[in-house]
Amino acid sequence: MTLASAPARVLAVGAHADDIELFAGATLATWAASGCEVHHLVCTDGSKGTWDPVADTTALVAARQEEQREAAQILGATGEVVFLDNIDGELDAHRENAHEVAAWIRRIKPDVVLGHDPWRRWRLHPDHRAAGFLVTDGVVAARDPHFLTDLGTAHHRPDMLLLFDTEDPDYPVEVTEEAASTKVKAILAHRSQLLSTMAIPANDDGSAEAAFRDKTIANLVQTGDRFGLPLAEGFHNVGGL
Repeated sequence: MTLASAPARVLAVGAHADDIELFAGATLATWAASGCEVHHLVCTDGSKGTWDPVADTTALVAARQEEQREAAQILGATGEVVFLDNIDGELDAHRENAHEVAAWIRRIKPDVVLGHDPWRRWRLHPDHRAAGFLVTDGVVAARDPHFLTDLGTAHHRPDMLLLFDTEDPDYPVEVTEEAASTKVKAILAHRSQLLSTMAIPANDDGSAEAAFRDKTIANLVQTGDRFGLPLAEGFHNVGGL
C-alpha cells in the first residue's frame, strides 16, 4: 500500500529533539506543504546531548525544546510539539510510557504514525530502541477499544505505521527539492547539536556546514535511486494495523 497523496494528519515520534528531522524531515516538509497536519512527540529531555562535561544541562533541556519547536515550524508543521521529558539515556519501553504514547495517538488521531525501527540490528543507542517499541506498543494500545478505558478517549487505529532509520526500507516517500532544503534547515535549527550530531564546529568557516548539507541531500538521492525516484526518504511499512 502506498499513499496516493499526503495524509491529512501525522504524528512523528522521536527519542530526542532532532531525530524526527534527521530521519523524516523531508517527508514531513513535503506532506506539510500539501496541507498535512504534522505533530511531533519527543520522548526524552535531551539532557545528555552534549560532549561538554561541564555543560549546564538544565539550560540544555530548555534550549533543545526551543530548537525542536523552531525546527517543526521550519518544516511547516502546524500540529502540537509534545515533550514526554523522560531522562535522556534512560528511556524505558515499559507499559506506562507506551500508554502515554497511546494516549497522544488517541488525542491527535493521526492517519500515519512515524517512529524509530526498534528491530534494527546492532542499534547502539538504547533510547532509539526504546522509542521504537513505545511507538509499536502505543499503536496497539491506542487502536484496541478495551485498552485504556479509563482515559475517556475513543480508540483510534492509524492507517499506517512507518518506521524510520531502518535497515529494511520498503516504503519510499518521494520528496521535493524544496523539502530536501527545508530538511537541512530544520536540522540546523538544532544548534546545540551542531558539533555532536552534525560535526560542525563552533568556528566553522562554512565548509563543515556545506559538507553536512551535501551529505544530507546525497542520502536523499541515494534512497531515491534505490526506488527509482529523484529524491526520497525510506521507511519500513508495518502492515496489518
